[in-house]
Amino acid sequence: MLKIVFMGTPDFAAESLKEVYKAGYKIEAVVTNPDKPKGRGMKLIPSPVKVFAEENKLKVLQPQRVKNNIEFIEKIKKINPDVICVVAYGKILPKEILEIPKLGCINVHGSLLPKYRGAAPIQWAVLNGDKETGITTMYMNEGMDTGDMILKEKVAIDEDETTGELWDKMLVVGAKLLVKTLKLVEDGTAPRIKQGDDYTIAPMLEKEMAKIDWNKSALEIKNLVRGLNPIMGAYTYLDGKKIKFWKVKVLTNDELKNDYPEIEEYEFKLPGLESGTVLLSDPKKGLYIKGKDGIIKVLEIQGENARRMTVQEFLRGNNILAGSIFE
Repeated sequence: MLKIVFMGTPDFAAESLKEVYKAGYKIEAVVTNPDKPKGRGMKLIPSPVKVFAEENKLKVLQPQRVKNNIEFIEKIKKINPDVICVVAYGKILPKEILEIPKLGCINVHGSLLPKYRGAAPIQWAVLNGDKETGITTMYMNEGMDTGDMILKEKVAIDEDETTGELWDKMLVVGAKLLVKTLKLVEDGTAPRIKQGDDYTIAPMLEKEMAKIDWNKSALEIKNLVRGLNPIMGAYTYLDGKKIKFWKVKVLTNDELKNDYPEIEEYEFKLPGLESGTVLLSDPKKGLYIKGKDGIIKVLEIQGENARRMTVQEFLRGNNILAGSIFE
């Protein structure tokens, strides 16, 4: 049975660790990021990977850094693992660590490589409105997600699916694909498939990108909202107050008339209205906003200094006037 060092941090990685553990592999050590302070009391919170490791009495290492960390590198050399499994660890591994395991370092990546190399492949697949993504397992090298591929599995993206929902689906697929990959590596039958040059990059998300640009298409706005859910939320301003949208739907003019037949007598005015203009705001019927090429129907919303809620609940306590313009 393979001797393994597992490196990972969030729940995406914890699911993979759980499957590797259930498969009976000898996990010599689990490496995860240091505990982070959280909440008002700034209490140190362990990563999901650490929680699982400690519950199952696995050795845990939490180096602040791995590059030029001689003490840490020596510990890994002493363990002498056959394979190092890396899943959303959050740190770049130096050559000294990549060269330690006899059978290589195996990574679980949240895209169909070479598409979306980088830190946020799942998020960018949703932000870009892709219909499909997947998981790739690969041998790691010194490049950013450039190593030889081993296995791939496609995952469909539903049109209303959020990043959080896709993440939860992908972590299960990734965990099972890692175990399949380890079996091939152990048997000596794992393929090595070179990546092509037709790659794209999925960089870390920046806070600045969360502001809604009402000059974008209605579909682009919808994809921004679901792509940033639950990470940070897409936001806009109304009367100087910041409002976040967590779920929206795109409607055509005809679909708007089905929801709100009274709008028909005002339909001739719609083309002349500025994008971001509130067409209807009603606690029972909802919140409808004119987009560049469609209607944005808001489903979940969060006011400034308030909690996330349904739009009906929000409108019962907040008055948004038709004709107001989101900025």
